[in-house]
Amino acid sequence: MAMTSWPSTGRQRRHQLASMLLLVLVVVGIYVPVFALLPSLSYTPQSLPSAIPQDEKMISRKFYIKDDNFWKDGNRFQIIGGDLHYFRVLPEYWEDRLLRANALGLNTIQVYVPWNLHEPKPGKMVFEGIGHLVSFLKLCEKLDFLVMLRAGPYICGEWDLGGFPAWLLAVKPRLQLRTSDPVYLKLVERWWDVLLPKVFPLLYSNGGPVIMVQIENEYGSYGNDKAYLRKLVSMARGHLGDDIIVYTTDGGTKETLDKGTVPVADVYSAVDFSTGDDPWPIFKLQKKFNAPGRSPPLSSEFYTGWLTHWGEKITKTDAEFTAASLEKILSRNGSAVLYMVHGGTNFGFYNGANTGSEESDYKPDLTSYDYDAPIKESGDIDNPKFQALQRVIKKYNASPHPINPSNKQRKAYGSIKMQMTTSLFDLVRMTDPADVITSANPISMESVGQMFGFLLYESSYIAKKSGNTLRIPKVHDRAQVFVSCLSQDVDVGVLRYIGTTERWNNQPISLPTIECTTNTSLFILVENMGRVNYGPYIFDDKGILSSVYLDGQILHGWKMIPIPFHNLNQEPNLTFEMQHTKNRSKKFELTNDVGRKEPALFAGEFSINSEEEIKDTYLSFNGWGKGVAFVNEFNIGRYWPSVGPQCNLYVPAPLLKRGKNTLVVFELESPHLELSLEAVDHQDFTCGSNVSKVNQL
Repeated sequence: MAMTSWPSTGRQRRHQLASMLLLVLVVVGIYVPVFALLPSLSYTPQSLPSAIPQDEKMISRKFYIKDDNFWKDGNRFQIIGGDLHYFRVLPEYWEDRLLRANALGLNTIQVYVPWNLHEPKPGKMVFEGIGHLVSFLKLCEKLDFLVMLRAGPYICGEWDLGGFPAWLLAVKPRLQLRTSDPVYLKLVERWWDVLLPKVFPLLYSNGGPVIMVQIENEYGSYGNDKAYLRKLVSMARGHLGDDIIVYTTDGGTKETLDKGTVPVADVYSAVDFSTGDDPWPIFKLQKKFNAPGRSPPLSSEFYTGWLTHWGEKITKTDAEFTAASLEKILSRNGSAVLYMVHGGTNFGFYNGANTGSEESDYKPDLTSYDYDAPIKESGDIDNPKFQALQRVIKKYNASPHPINPSNKQRKAYGSIKMQMTTSLFDLVRMTDPADVITSANPISMESVGQMFGFLLYESSYIAKKSGNTLRIPKVHDRAQVFVSCLSQDVDVGVLRYIGTTERWNNQPISLPTIECTTNTSLFILVENMGRVNYGPYIFDDKGILSSVYLDGQILHGWKMIPIPFHNLNQEPNLTFEMQHTKNRSKKFELTNDVGRKEPALFAGEFSINSEEEIKDTYLSFNGWGKGVAFVNEFNIGRYWPSVGPQCNLYVPAPLLKRGKNTLVVFELESPHLELSLEAVDHQDFTCGSNVSKVNQL
């Protein structure tokens, strides 16, 4: 296996730049530390059942398929399940969301395992905080749920790169993901050698909740490498044994099932299809891809809603139509898994993206993964869809149903005054030279070792009196262009905004005449807005992926400067404290001058007087431009109200504390004219330019 060399020890000190995010707010002359960005979530859910002792395992415990039915301990069993992703919900809320799924009447939870969350760097395995998979599975068992585990290695799920770690894109020679490429499979094997032994004690036959394990996901919509699928089955069986049901999921067409199923008798093939499609002809087709007697009808993704991209109308589906479609399956003893029963939130930088027929037709997903599911992003169940689905499910699940939990309380904490603390220029100026990577041509974020967030590219050129034309043929995903007479502007810290070019709207940029005593400095800030998670373009490297042309000629001589915001569930590596040499916030003045459109960090505080006042809230970004926000060192995700439809970011109560709470935003364009944010008590999907804000499916 030949991999690109990772940054040297000196380069690893790039994490020192994160210490600049220990910002100092100047308030009545006293320095106050603002935040240390994104430590790992160190908490573990309390009151979990301990590992199941060997002597309590029941020999009679068995979940299996026979006579085209699922069987549990000798009794026919109808799966009425729902997808709920532990990595989209704070651990403190796992039990709350599972109890709401229980109240809906579900008996099974289906859950993906995202490889990239658990192996963010090669060989570094993380199963703590929001990644504490075993704790989540034990909670499911405690609440009497069975579990269908979707182990990947590819999961899709509107999650960055379909769950693959981004560092796979930096392996040289280039890996062929989702194939029988031996180097790729060796890395999958290394990952599953860690994951699957954690799952084995939790199999149903061992006293745990896991009844089925899925390999890959909707592979028939992507490839046709049967050797690859058989290898995954072999790996899974090697760790989990022959009794566990190994399954695949594919779209309910002959073409996708032909390509995505495994032609062996002991692998079960499930199907998914659009809500409202007649399920029973699809289940009849499903039987042709399973061994005789081994095809219980199962829709493993029964869609309760749908995803939404930035710039689209928020998607809604009719509650009664959804419930009636589910009853068509359940009324004839079919099984179904609601996708999603609860969507949650794409915290950090992990949101995925889709494309159209062209790679440039790029569509990043919202931070909210509400999905119009019956259990809303904030956990609310007082809605027509929950009620309609519950009425149907109660007919077919005779188990006692608990009383519906009440909606969680929310609080509007009001206006939060923000202050500019650090400009993009300051970030550049404070960068350790050892963190900067140089190259004749721009290189990708993955090759630099910067997997998420932002990367700044710097070069220089000789300005023409008539101006220059800049062209970047391939940029993933959004590039903001700035120029500076660096030797002259160093004392005032000015980067002059020139324009923006985007993956989906790639246009040349005219550089104005600037009279510098030396060459003009060129800065290009590139944002990774989330990797494609589905379709033929999942090999989604980020950054500048082509030569950069100035007046038709290749521009050489580049520096790559990491901007190291931490992602979800990552430990910061802070080795020194950033010292301000001046108070930029006193000099900052709002202006309509486009040249002042410089990215900057803004910080503010709000206070909570008592533990009883700590409630869920939302941050309204109406009036702000585009960026990413952090509450008490936690990355709550991206905002982009000018494009919409999402206006507000969800802030779960466990992120808050009694006393002072800190808020930091990295604003890429222009802050609110009053330099303030509002903490409100409701979600809002009415931002952007769409006249109608709802896409009714």
